[in-house]
Amino acid sequence: MSGSMATVTSAEDVRSLGLYRAMFAEFLGTLFLVLVSCGSATNVNNMQSLATISLCFGFSVATIVWAIANVSGGHINPAVTIGFLVTRKITIVRGIFYFVSQMVGGIAGAAILKGLTPTAYQAALGTSQLASGVTAEQGFGIEFMATFMLVFTVFATCDSHRKDLNGSGPLAIGLSVAMGHLWAVPYTGAGMNTARSFGPAVLYVSTVWENHWVYWLGQLLAGVVAALLYDLLFAADASVDKLKTYKQINCRRSSSVSVTKMQTQPE
Repeated sequence: MSGSMATVTSAEDVRSLGLYRAMFAEFLGTLFLVLVSCGSATNVNNMQSLATISLCFGFSVATIVWAIANVSGGHINPAVTIGFLVTRKITIVRGIFYFVSQMVGGIAGAAILKGLTPTAYQAALGTSQLASGVTAEQGFGIEFMATFMLVFTVFATCDSHRKDLNGSGPLAIGLSVAMGHLWAVPYTGAGMNTARSFGPAVLYVSTVWENHWVYWLGQLLAGVVAALLYDLLFAADASVDKLKTYKQINCRRSSSVSVTKMQTQPE
């Protein structure tokens, strides 16, 4: 797998078969993320625990990213996608198509989970909800910080100019997900992924929609801030000249960036 990236316009991207393969990969990856990870949070025989849920989410993300990174980059999270979009690593059309695929995948995963879960245990199907006593403002802050750490780790992992990284990139990303869940589950359910929060909410008719904006604004804003901060300040190739390029209109963007890029040969 080469470390170089091909640049394309949105018009060229939409005519590429690779984009539609990537869309399906993002759909399938998000479907399995919601199915398996949210499934670990259902109350079947009271076997779930904070550690179980956190590790399931972390391992699921690591496994799915490893499986589809060569096709789509393994985003499976709108916060990651919007980060790649604002740093001009994917085209606008790819960002939109990924977002739609992820949201539909989240709904499909939740629907399958509901169908496979005994009625007596369907409860909330792993929905993201604020715990009693947690204000919307606090929930926003928690979702922002947890998602920030995840997206920041993704960008650090796929920084192809770094020479100090060894080991598994997907595992590092999965561990950041587990870390966020170990902290945030008791407070907000640790959404950290708009598609993961939205899918189960569509299938669960209750007050789950109250304060649901927290899981959109907090996560997506974190993706933007974390991506820009890493790319402009912490990336191995960060420089004043690179900052200046953000002020220029540039229609050409890379077609995709894999989160396993850290394991490829340098450009």
